[in-house]
Amino acid sequence: MKWPNRKILITLGALLGTGLAALVIYVLYLDRVVRSEFEGRRWDVPARVYAIPTELYVGAHLSADDLEQELRQLNYRQAAIANQAGTYHRRDSTIEVYARRAIFTDEVREAARLNVALSKDGIQKITDSSQVDVPIFRMDPLLIGSIFPIHGEDRIVLAPEDVPPLLPLLLKAVEDRRFDTHNGVDPKGLLRAVWVDVRAGHLEQGGSTLTQQLVKNYFLDERRSLGRKLKEAIMAMRLEAHFSKKDILTAYVNEIFLGQDGERAIHGFGLASQFYFAKPLNELNLAEMALLTGMVRGPSVYDPRRHPTAAKARRDRVLTTLVEAGVISKAEAEAAQAQPLGIRPPSSGSYYPAYMDFVRRNLKRDYREADLAKAGLSIYTSLDPHAQIAAERALTRQLGKLEPPAKRKGDPLEGSVVVTMPETGDVVAIVGGREVGFDGFNRALDAKRPIGSLVKPVVYLTALESGRYTARSIIEDAPVDLALSNGDHWQPENYTHQIYGPVTLVHALAESMNLATVHLGLDIGVKKVAETFPRLGLDRTPAANPSLLLGAVDMAPIEVAQIYNSIANGGFQTRLRAVRAVLGEDGKPLKTFSLEVKSAASVASVYELSHMMTAVMTHGTGKAGGLRLAPVITAGKTGTSSDTRDSWFAGFSGSHLVVVWVGYDDNRVTGFTGALGALPAWTETMLAVRPSSWEPPPPEGVTNRYIDFENGQLSGPHCPGVPLLVALPGNADFPPPDAC
Repeated sequence: MKWPNRKILITLGALLGTGLAALVIYVLYLDRVVRSEFEGRRWDVPARVYAIPTELYVGAHLSADDLEQELRQLNYRQAAIANQAGTYHRRDSTIEVYARRAIFTDEVREAARLNVALSKDGIQKITDSSQVDVPIFRMDPLLIGSIFPIHGEDRIVLAPEDVPPLLPLLLKAVEDRRFDTHNGVDPKGLLRAVWVDVRAGHLEQGGSTLTQQLVKNYFLDERRSLGRKLKEAIMAMRLEAHFSKKDILTAYVNEIFLGQDGERAIHGFGLASQFYFAKPLNELNLAEMALLTGMVRGPSVYDPRRHPTAAKARRDRVLTTLVEAGVISKAEAEAAQAQPLGIRPPSSGSYYPAYMDFVRRNLKRDYREADLAKAGLSIYTSLDPHAQIAAERALTRQLGKLEPPAKRKGDPLEGSVVVTMPETGDVVAIVGGREVGFDGFNRALDAKRPIGSLVKPVVYLTALESGRYTARSIIEDAPVDLALSNGDHWQPENYTHQIYGPVTLVHALAESMNLATVHLGLDIGVKKVAETFPRLGLDRTPAANPSLLLGAVDMAPIEVAQIYNSIANGGFQTRLRAVRAVLGEDGKPLKTFSLEVKSAASVASVYELSHMMTAVMTHGTGKAGGLRLAPVITAGKTGTSSDTRDSWFAGFSGSHLVVVWVGYDDNRVTGFTGALGALPAWTETMLAVRPSSWEPPPPEGVTNRYIDFENGQLSGPHCPGVPLLVALPGNADFPPPDAC
């Protein structure tokens, strides 16, 4: 027998050695990737984001149905006896609650039992387990999401103790029966898959273990090739070498892809449970958990909303597999197979994408990035779920009335809503579009559109601050022909195409007269008007063009809310915020950048302006809203951009400010003025939040007096003409209030 040439042997040996060395280096590289990235993500606990807690007290406007809905949203379970934390029992209009232990920004409340007696007028009585009256009780803060603040990623991440014991049994029985014994790769399963693939002539069956599936989701793309499969197998074995089975399975539960919600990917069983069943994972029954487990193989193929028949068949097959594996009995499987899918209609639930968008921006604005990288943060926001739901319903209902589906052509009519508490600057609700649960373009924050007549209060405030004008001053509503620097002529008109002649300042604002406003603005100076915007909170000074006086400035609804919030807050500017506090894992608050309250304008002038804006609601373009809200006193302003492309309404009560925009994304003509398009949604939102009246006492040097709306003469409540209560500077020269 002739042996191979020595040179050939040396060459083959060198090639083999080089290949082995390369393989070792490659394995070491993958080992480093697995350890570093998985270690970081495994312990990267997201921040939990909470809404403002509901306060229960005698006289609070809550019905028994309202409180029960609140308890269900907090995942309390109804029971025959409320004998453990997280349960409640309702008897007619009395609800017994066993409240869980809860952490607030200022205290920790231990678990407590209480009885709440309610009627149609609100809460009548609250007592504890010893029948002692409770003056006020804060419910648990609602968890509205979990985010990695630096990356801005939304996820419901479960700790090992949060995973229901049944779920690992299901996953192992259906996806990987030898999970507890293999080292990341199941050779028997892999050989079976290879045999199927060889017979089919292409990659048809995966044969992947749970660990391999996790590796694919964590580190790899969706390409199906032998090279990628080898890489997946090596990484799976290295993962198993460094981490426990429990850690790997928990990571799998949190990471696996289970569907798509618009642009938002549904990763993890925690988020999938909320998305498909509107309840937490630990409340799913056997049939529901089997459905989610079955979707692992193909989230789009077995989507229960799009393909209910396929989804049910897959679920039932999973239940049969569980019987074969000895996880459940045949009777349990048959009972579960008889149940409907139980999918809840898509809704925002406790997921508010537009608001969460604002939360993320606030975190980057107000906190240091290094602090936000800490694990286990608790973020307490200003979100009021009641106000949020009210704003969502008001907008979607109004858009449906303005543009029924049968009349829709092209992209649908859109809108947005912002609700704030003027005194604190807390933003309590944000609606970014008519698809309220869709995590996409946020019109409330990013859609900058011409504000139209919403600019007029800024013009009138500048005039009042000059000291030359009051609510009873007479201005001319007359034609304007202004020569521009380019040789063109600017000739604005009133919306009605009428000329009103001499009118009072308050009348011109209430009826939104364009020509009177232009004459006023030109007299006090367009530059002075432009300079008022940054004082009220806008982050820039608009171009001082004459068209600014009629709203030729693009602003997002949140920017409008910032400006109007300064007016509603009596002339003091505070930055709008969604985040009230961020607590570290130790319960101590993170240091925030300083938040200042600035003087934005003359307190007296802002009070005079706000009084004039109440006339918008009683005698002007917002009258339809004012009548519905009466006797609650509100102040507001309609806004309509040129050619009725944008419909706005912004207004406030003594407790809330609401801004509504309605329009098309492509800037088509809507045909709706502010009164027709935005005002009804504004009114419905304001009604739902149960506002207090705007009736602060006059500041020093200002007196509330009646004047004649038409001619500005001092008047009284029972005098002829159109008596109107306004705020005027000074008091010495006024005749008695009842003089006509």
